[in-house]
Parts: sequence; C-alpha cells; structure tokens
Amino acid sequence: MIVLQFLVEGDVFIHLEDVCFGVVYAKGINNRSNLSQVNQLLEQSIHQVETNFANQKVKEAPAILSYRQAYTKLGINPNKFMSSIEAMAARISKNKGFPQINPVVDLGNAISLKYLVPLGAHDVDSAAGDIVVRFSREGDTFIPFGEENEETLEAGELIYAAGDQVKTRRWIWRQSETGKVTEESCNIFFPIDGFTGQNKEQVIAARDELAARLYECFGCEVQVGFVDRFHPTYSLK
Repeated sequence: MIVLQFLVEGDVFIHLEDVCFGVVYAKGINNRSNLSQVNQLLEQSIHQVETNFANQKVKEAPAILSYRQAYTKLGINPNKFMSSIEAMAARISKNKGFPQINPVVDLGNAISLKYLVPLGAHDVDSAAGDIVVRFSREGDTFIPFGEENEETLEAGELIYAAGDQVKTRRWIWRQSETGKVTEESCNIFFPIDGFTGQNKEQVIAARDELAARLYECFGCEVQVGFVDRFHPTYSLK
C-alpha cells in the first residue's frame, strides 16, 4: 500500500502560529457523472453568499479578514493576491456568475462557500511525493492553472508542494495545472485552511460535511484528519 504524507514544515508555524488544516482524503471516486444533488448544493451556497454580501464588502467580513491578516504577516498583498475564498465570494457578490467545473470540484466549492473557508482539491495520483506546506526554495517550479509555460519561484513564498512541483502559489491564491482535478481523477486530497483561534469550528464543520457528502454522492472511501502545530503530519492511506 502506497502511503503519502501531508505535512506542514515547522517554520510555517513560526510565521502563522495558529494555522490549521482540515483534511479529507477520498478514494475511488467516479467523477464523470452529472449529479443533481451537487448542483443543488452549489446553487444554495451561491445564493447564501449573494444574500450575506448584499450590503457588505467581502473583504471586510470577519471570516475573510482572518486570511487577509495572515497574508499581510506573510508579506503578501491581499488586495493583489486574494485568497481563494475571498476571490470566489467577491466574484459572486459582484454578480459575475460562478462556473460549474465537474462534480468533485463543484462539491468542494459548495462547501467552501457555505463555510467561507479555503478548500483545495488535488489529484494525488499525479503528486510527485508527499504533499507539503512549506516556503519555496530554489528549483521549485509552477505551471499556472490553464497554462502550459512553467514559472520558477524565488525562495521564501508559502506554497503547497509535492517534491519541487508547486501545487499552489502564495499559499491559497492560485492552483497549478499539475494535479488539478478532472473527470478522470479518482483519488483526491482536500485541504481546508484555517486558524485554531479564529475559525477552527468552521474548518471542522466543512471537513465533516465534505466527507459525508463525498460518501453520499460518490459512494467512495473517505478518511478525515486534522493538522496543526502540535500534529504537523497526517498519512493519506
């Protein structure tokens, strides 16, 4: 049995002491179907965001401010590089529409929007080793989502990586073309990023609902976990 590790390197916690990660790992997914229940969940979450931000700017919401403040600590301009959850919520609040991609991605987006937490999805079969949250170093490369040309990173940027392949840049800003979830993906790792002192309850609730919905909709095998500075490693079995 191949076991991958999800781990967060120690210096990440020096910069973001209370950062935490809900973990969902789903195996044996059939991502080729058009699932009405997933479509309905996404529509409900979109409507919830439209309602919640009808009279409030997304960037001023307490749930979003947590990530903007973390970006500032990391030396990242949150106005230029919005976290994934802020970017999605802002798009919806501005009536720019929201795309359907495939059932697994749509389900992840529905849960992310419902709880206002960043939620990634990575095809583990294409991972070049363990999935690690760390700061970039010389030799790391990134292929932006939807593109073909490779970028080389400077050292010191918080990233998700597998080997020297960068899976997300600027922590939870932009995902790579490498490891994206497609209709062919069947073994998928979902990290949910948050903070123990601010929104841990939302992270856990999002994790547990995602796991339940994956089992309900896809009949797949699901495991869940939690990573923080006291438990920085989790095995994806």
